[in-house]
Amino acid sequence: MNPVRSLITLGGGCFWCVEAAFERLEGVVSVLPGYMGGHDPAPTYESICAGDSGHAEVVQIEFDPVKIDVESLLTVFFAIHDPTTLNRQGHDVGTQYRSVIFYHDEQQQALAASMIERLGRDCFIGAPIVTELLPVGHFFIAEAYHHGYFRKNPYQGYCMAVVAPKVEKFRHTFSRRVRAA
Repeated sequence: MNPVRSLITLGGGCFWCVEAAFERLEGVVSVLPGYMGGHDPAPTYESICAGDSGHAEVVQIEFDPVKIDVESLLTVFFAIHDPTTLNRQGHDVGTQYRSVIFYHDEQQQALAASMIERLGRDCFIGAPIVTELLPVGHFFIAEAYHHGYFRKNPYQGYCMAVVAPKVEKFRHTFSRRVRAA
């Protein structure tokens, strides 16, 4: 008997950062980097970086809903990126780095909309949440060298300066939910 698994697709800046956190989260089965939300029928990393494709860098997360729910996934998502900066995360600037949730069903849509409204009202200091909430579209899998990028390249400059601090923040904030090594 196959276990029931679900998908959610999230964009929170560079997919290396988002992937690195979620692949350590208990209940997550797999995290796949890719592109979604644009107009180019065959996006590549180069077209994404040039800002020509309209796509966002995203991760498609397969999770076990018995072990982790959508609200918990969204809580992690909002904690590991800044949902108040339009088309940027830190020094990464462009629409490909936008904050976006691509929901796969009405329940995800409702939970995400409620969380965006609640966070906008309660948590962020005078800055509106700019996270887009869109129905899932065609998911383009990123080139193979992006898969597990931080795991494979922990000493690469960007990984040391940007990804590692985000992973450490994730580990500290969600220590009870970090998967055993």
